[in-house]
Amino acid sequence: MIDLLFNAIVSGLLLGGFYAAVTSGISLSFGILDIVNIAHPGFIILGSYIAYFVNAKLGIDPIVSSVLVAPAFYALGAAIYQVYYVSFEKRGQEALRGLAFFFGLLFITEVGLILTFGVDYRYVEAAYIGPTLHLGFVDLPLRMLVPCLVSLTLILSLQLLLTRTFMGRAIMAVAQDQLALQLMAADPVQIKRIAFAISIAVAGIAGALLIVIGPVEPSVGREYIGRVFAICVLGGMGSLPGTVAAAMLLGIVESITSTFYGPSWSPAVSFGFLLLTLAFRPAGLFGR
Repeated sequence: MIDLLFNAIVSGLLLGGFYAAVTSGISLSFGILDIVNIAHPGFIILGSYIAYFVNAKLGIDPIVSSVLVAPAFYALGAAIYQVYYVSFEKRGQEALRGLAFFFGLLFITEVGLILTFGVDYRYVEAAYIGPTLHLGFVDLPLRMLVPCLVSLTLILSLQLLLTRTFMGRAIMAVAQDQLALQLMAADPVQIKRIAFAISIAVAGIAGALLIVIGPVEPSVGREYIGRVFAICVLGGMGSLPGTVAAAMLLGIVESITSTFYGPSWSPAVSFGFLLLTLAFRPAGLFGR
């Protein structure tokens, strides 16, 4: 019983590490920029399929390929924000119409992947996908451990960017006082474009981690829409350390629930945990 519980906790930590990567982009776009990008999981799945295609055709490691194509995702994110700004934000219509815009992007991405790849599950091949490390009675599947380590490295890099560079501090400032940012000779629109582009680049890398963990199909991104926003709110809007803490907690709760009560109970218990936490700490674990 103790062995089972300990393995469930370890699995939850590894799963939480992956959830942190999935949510980090939302922490930038929603938590800092107040852009409700519900299409974010769609870009994650797009990253999964690009990693699959490059792996199948060229044999390149999916995580390596995701880093190589990250500049393309960055450019895509910058272009999407420019359209969003000109069409909605500049006119003060970013609330409902902007939400419909991102919902449309999610739909287009999903349909495009279905037309291109079909609805069959796709998977990648890598040396670390099959093996498992055994440390006493604790099992560490490399297909979970490697994405977790890559995720934590990615989030550490983002945190250093936000706290140690002028651009990072400008991104944090744009959510607080755009006028003060303009007085510092910085263009808020350009800063938000860069931040949103980074969030999409991160989504592409998270997609490669997702397909390493397990096979994907185009509609699997829908499962993460509620989860990523829940983790973002639970950790504290715009807080990357809070995102990691919330993702780990949610991963542990889901893993323990799946182990002892069955996978079907996981979403209900995890969101119940979210509501209970926010009832006592409305600003999230780390606040904004």
